Amino acid sequence: MYRLQLTPQQLAFMDVFGYLVFPGLLSDRIDRVIEEFEGVFVSHGGGHFGRPHDGSARSCILPFIDQSEYLASLIDDPRIDGIFASLLGDDYNYLGSDGNFYVGDTGWHSDTDWSGRMRGKPPRVFYKLALYLDPVAATSGALRVIPGSHRYNDRFAEDMQNTLRNSQEKLGIPGNKVPAISLDSAPGDVVVFNQNTKHSSWGGNNRRRMFTINCTAHYADDEIPLLRNEIAAFARFWVNSVYGDAMMRTANPQRMLHLQQPLTYQDHLAAEVVKAKATMTEPARG
Repeated sequence: MYRLQLTPQQLAFMDVFGYLVFPGLLSDRIDRVIEEFEGVFVSHGGGHFGRPHDGSARSCILPFIDQSEYLASLIDDPRIDGIFASLLGDDYNYLGSDGNFYVGDTGWHSDTDWSGRMRGKPPRVFYKLALYLDPVAATSGALRVIPGSHRYNDRFAEDMQNTLRNSQEKLGIPGNKVPAISLDSAPGDVVVFNQNTKHSSWGGNNRRRMFTINCTAHYADDEIPLLRNEIAAFARFWVNSVYGDAMMRTANPQRMLHLQQPLTYQDHLAAEVVKAKATMTEPARG
């Protein structure tokens, strides 16, 4: 199978607007993907923290694709690998995934710390690849994005950051009326977006299946404190490694290129989990 390479136009689109959509990219694998998704949730009790998903709140498993040898192989797929390599370089880091049963609306937000991990510096760029396992549209839980809202320190992006969480008060409109693009999706489609991009979803049911794969560029030597901070954040999910057993058990040398750096710098994670368990009654939902 060919390794996907993004075109200059696709790279420019991502840079300007903060997202890309690949209709039908994984349609040849989606039936098995859905089967494995359901199997992982069954093996974890059906929902969050070993409890069946009852539709009252989001259920989340993290790390997710790491729990299944088949799902772990998605990062080896030359189409997915090619997307991340085109955006981040051949030595990009895979840094986690989450599997979800979403419930209802999700308000406007970015998935990165907009204030930056280090004072005076913008958020590090992560890209999230999302697969929706049920058809979704604008009023049934599709991802909505605000194009261009990922550009830290840009006037428009900063205005979005400062107003969207309180859109009714500050703009006079509810969140579902904020002008945005709905990325309608069918099983097999792939959505990729810069995690700084403001996004939300509205009108979804209480069992909306979706999982993500998150990647960032290889960290330079002077950025290792940022990597260690990112790894420490996994503690709130009560996991002692950033990667699951199936991910590690089936890793070939090419996959290890995307795992090795986080593995090298996760020695503090177990201690962080002990601290998290001392202050939380159950692991975070995502």
